[in-house]
Amino acid sequence: MTNSFSLAGKVGLVTGSSRGIGWAVAQLLAASGAHVVLNGRDRPALDARVDALSSEGLKASAAAFDTTDERAVVDAVAAIAETEGRFDILVANAGIAHRAALHEHPIEDFRRVIETNLTACFTLAREASKAMRSQESGRIIFVASIMGQIARPGVASYVASKGGLASLCKALAVELGPEGITCNAICPGFTATDMTRPLQENAEFNEWVVGSTPLRRWAAPPEIAAAALFLASDSASFVTGHLLTVDGGFSINA
Repeated sequence: MTNSFSLAGKVGLVTGSSRGIGWAVAQLLAASGAHVVLNGRDRPALDARVDALSSEGLKASAAAFDTTDERAVVDAVAAIAETEGRFDILVANAGIAHRAALHEHPIEDFRRVIETNLTACFTLAREASKAMRSQESGRIIFVASIMGQIARPGVASYVASKGGLASLCKALAVELGPEGITCNAICPGFTATDMTRPLQENAEFNEWVVGSTPLRRWAAPPEIAAAALFLASDSASFVTGHLLTVDGGFSINA
């Protein structure tokens, strides 16, 4: 029986992969046989991660660029496709949040969140799909959020960006499906990462998250990475336009 979760021979780019969910995704895709290109803006951090994967006999390389820089995205994706001879998987994970009440939320920060969480994903998908079209196959995976489907106060720009990303996922699934390219989004719940550490250490907020989650805990990054592996693999060959919620039941706990 063939392993439908094997990514042997595949090439994938994971943005924001020097830490957190992105690093967990990069580790799992590489362990499943893919050549993983790690992305971030901190080259030394990326090189350390590449060394860690290489020391385990896994295939990895680094591409340091800012995902909000359109020219950098165009050049990086083209370079990966040319160097590796193919481009099979895009996991657009890099994202930011800005926490502020609406009346104290500067428009500059709103734009920065939208540029990073939504516009950059559009650019990445546009460029990745060019390489995938010639293969008549490919996997585009966005890391969205349950906060694109539900909401809480103080993160209006984040909620808007992730809601837009969910809609973009569906639009691209319809447009790219005839070319053999799927597009799906993972919608994580509250996940224990460096980015969310201040929230984890806030006793009141932590109690709210744990109490509102039927599984009574935060997610661990590898649990989100497992969803990415599924969507990147042949096991998800007939799955597209789907928002895969991985939140321990948080979003259904009325």
